[in-house]
Amino acid sequence: MKTILIPTDFKTETFNCIPELLKRAYPEKLNIIMIHVLDITDSIQELLMLSRRSAEYRHVPEGFYKQAADLKAHYPERIGNIRIEFFYGSTVAVFNNLLDANNIDAVVKLNNYSYDEITQNSIDPSVLISRCNKPVMTLDCKPLFEYHAPKPEVKATRALAEQEV
Repeated sequence: MKTILIPTDFKTETFNCIPELLKRAYPEKLNIIMIHVLDITDSIQELLMLSRRSAEYRHVPEGFYKQAADLKAHYPERIGNIRIEFFYGSTVAVFNNLLDANNIDAVVKLNNYSYDEITQNSIDPSVLISRCNKPVMTLDCKPLFEYHAPKPEVKATRALAEQEV
């Protein structure tokens, strides 16, 4: 079983890369860790309480947890686990320690994706990903299903064609 790390800002769109990820990793079963990167604080008090922090989890929308559960239920033979975590640190060395400690096999970089800051300490993970010591998989974050409404001209043309027949 392989473990894949996907940086996220907890928008459900970040899950859109999972079907392509599963195709690329076939037939491997995957454990997926979704992380949000936060810069570490300078406050001694906050550093002492860091291991007990859970306040950041209030920023994770309920829909994000639901989407994770739905994906796991939809691909039970392909997804072993989906974990949601916060990573505290802004250096490549600390990021590489996280990757090694969690036995990460590859890191996903979302193509053309802009990470939103959910707290004042949120940071864009792109630099850490580009300099990490693990393979990086670049995936698109396209919608799962794209709906394109027919153009009004097309409807009118079809209606005229049906009247003529």
